[in-house]
Amino acid sequence: MKTIDQFNFSGKKALVRVDYNVPLDNNFLVTDDTRIQATIPTINKIRKEGGAVILMSHLGRPKSGPSEEFSLKHLVKYLDDIFQTQVRFADDCIGDEARKKAAALKPGEILLLENLRFYKEEEKGDAAFAEKLAALGDVYVNDAFGTAHRAHASTAVIAQFFADKVCGYVMQAELDNARKVLENAERPFTAIMGGAKISDKILIIEKLLDRVDNLLIGGGMTYTFIKAMGGNIGNSLLEADKVDLARQLIEQARAKGVNLVLPADSIIADAFKNDASQKEADNHNIPDGWMGLDIGPKSRADFSKIIEDSRTILWNGPMGVFELPNFARGTIRVAEAVVKATEKGGFSLIGGGDSAAAINNLGFGERVSYVSTGGGALLEYMEGKELPGVKALEA
Repeated sequence: MKTIDQFNFSGKKALVRVDYNVPLDNNFLVTDDTRIQATIPTINKIRKEGGAVILMSHLGRPKSGPSEEFSLKHLVKYLDDIFQTQVRFADDCIGDEARKKAAALKPGEILLLENLRFYKEEEKGDAAFAEKLAALGDVYVNDAFGTAHRAHASTAVIAQFFADKVCGYVMQAELDNARKVLENAERPFTAIMGGAKISDKILIIEKLLDRVDNLLIGGGMTYTFIKAMGGNIGNSLLEADKVDLARQLIEQARAKGVNLVLPADSIIADAFKNDASQKEADNHNIPDGWMGLDIGPKSRADFSKIIEDSRTILWNGPMGVFELPNFARGTIRVAEAVVKATEKGGFSLIGGGDSAAAINNLGFGERVSYVSTGGGALLEYMEGKELPGVKALEA
């Protein structure tokens, strides 16, 4: 794979796939700009060398063609401020306006195309659509690791229409950091897996059991494991059809000498809402009518000690319903422990999605080793799956 540092963009128009699928509030203002900030080095490198930049991205999941809600025009003013230049905007990603504005771009200038997913052809991986996009630039740069696991027109199919194709700094850093954890992890190596469902994490858990020293389980999937051990979980989240699988994973961990740690206690509530009645409970004895929504104080202490003593940490998924402030303490405590381990010289990779949001919302983004911008893509890469967006750059 050719990297961005191996290419000189002087006089070139670079068609750059970025992941600007960022959250917007009701006034269409960006509420988390992590993904945009991550692309700045790639874009600045192209401009500094005398290249012009054509940005393409998706935003949200538009159901049927163009809509105000999912228009990328809402990002233009924001990008103007970041790059201290007037970012041009094409109200289509293909067609006459896009072609004319791309052709008129001068060195150092930036053009943002309208949402790729306004065309169904994008997600279908349509080659004719990809070829129309490709006609806008001289060199293809993929800096959208967050969509690298999708075989979409702009992330994978398009590469075949370019003689010159390179990965941007985001893509390169994501792959380098994932490989560091997978192939060169310093021990003790601890993985922290949270989230609601075992079914979402089966493959990554199985893969990690061959690599880690400690596997800490949190979030909603905890209770399927506790059920598999014969515990009473009250009304906590349960994947009844995954109880046998949970039992098998516990056995696999034991056979492989992995320290699989389940939370000993929970903060339980009588309803799924922030102001519900709450109390602490042993995880094997949660009363009927009550549900676990966060790890409890003993679990927070147990997890923190293991994390702080680790040299390599992979974290994917919250410890509880952290979007409800009364059930965020477990996730916050784990985040603090990851920061402490990092400050002691450990390496920490935060696996995108909710974990990345938690770290960034707490202001810890600069205090861990790397925050991934791609939750699903990172998981699939670590599961050993081939990512279409990466493969396309290697061809």
